[in-house]
Amino acid sequence: MTIVFGLIVLVLLGGRVFGYGRALQIALIGIILAAVLAIQLTLPQGHGLREATGGSVAVWVIVLAIAAIVGLYVLGLNRLRKAAARRADTANPPQPDTMSPQELERYARHIVLREIGGPGQMKLRNARVLLVGAGGLGSPALLYLAAAGVGTIGVVDDDTVSLSNLQRQVLHSDADIGKPKVFSAQHALRALNPNVKILPYNRRLDADTASDLIGDFDLVLDGSDNFATRYLVNATCVALGVPLVSAAISQWEGQISLYHPTTGGPCYACVFPEIPAEGLAPSCAEAGVMGALPGVLGSMMAVEAIKWLSGAGQPLQGQMLIFDALFSENRKVTLARSETCAVCGVKHQAE
Repeated sequence: MTIVFGLIVLVLLGGRVFGYGRALQIALIGIILAAVLAIQLTLPQGHGLREATGGSVAVWVIVLAIAAIVGLYVLGLNRLRKAAARRADTANPPQPDTMSPQELERYARHIVLREIGGPGQMKLRNARVLLVGAGGLGSPALLYLAAAGVGTIGVVDDDTVSLSNLQRQVLHSDADIGKPKVFSAQHALRALNPNVKILPYNRRLDADTASDLIGDFDLVLDGSDNFATRYLVNATCVALGVPLVSAAISQWEGQISLYHPTTGGPCYACVFPEIPAEGLAPSCAEAGVMGALPGVLGSMMAVEAIKWLSGAGQPLQGQMLIFDALFSENRKVTLARSETCAVCGVKHQAE
C-alpha cells in the first residue's frame, strides 16, 4: 500500500510543481486506483505484486469508502463556505466614499434635483432607516426607500404572508404565502437594489428590545397595525431622540405626520394621548380598506423619509396630512406639542 500512496503523493506534488490541473490529477489518481483494483481482482492470493499493493480487495474498499466520506465532507464544507460568502457579499455590499458609475446612473434623477443633488444622495446612501411593519404601509415605503438608495434598511415584523394580504401588500407575491414577511421583503428588496443592505428582524417589537433596535437607526417609519406598537415606538423614539414618521389607514382615509419633539415638534402621544376605546378605531380586517390606499400613504412615508434624510423641502413636522381617497380630498391639520404630554411634555420630563 505504501507504493500506491507514494504514487498518489507524487501525482499531487507534480500538480503543484508542474501546474497540473485538478481534473488531470483526479484522472491520474483514478487510473492508479483502477490498476490496483485490477491487480487485486486478477492476481492470485500471495502474489508479490498483489501483496505490495495491499493484498486484499476488502482493504481498498474500506480505504476508498473513508476517502469518499472525507471528500464529500470537504466538498460540502467548501460549498457552504462559498454560499455564506455570497450571502455576506449580497447582504453587506461595499460602501466606498464615492458612488460607482452604476449608482450614479441608478440615482441620476435624484442627483439632478437641486434639492437633493449628489450630497443629498450620499446622505441617503449613508442613512439607516427602520421600518416597523412590512404590510400595507410598509410594502410601498420599503420599495421606494430601497429604490432611492437608502443605505441600510431594517424591517421588523413577526407576521407571515397570507393570501388576504396580497390585495394591498404589493411587496409580497403569491409564492411568498406562508413565509415570514421580513424575509419575503428582504428577497424582493435585494432584487430591486443590490446596493442596499437589508436587515430583517422576524420578531414583534416589545419593550425589552425596542430601545436596542431603534437606537441603531437614524429614522423610524411606523407602519404597524395596532396601537400598542405605535405607542411603544413613539415612546422609544422620544426617549432616544430619533425622528418618527407615522401613518395610519382605514377604509378610504389615511393620515401621516413626522414626530420629533427634540426639534420642537409634537410626539405621537401629544396628538393621540390615549388608545381609542374598543370599537372606535376598527382594524382593516374589521372595517376593510381600499387596496391602493396604503400604497398612497406608504409612498408618502417614503417621501417624508427622503426629504428628512436629504434635507430637502419642508417635512410634515407639526402638521398632519389627511388623505380622503373616496372624495379625492387632502387637508392639513396643524399639530402642537403638549406640555402635559405623558411622553414628551415639559411637566412629564420635570417629574
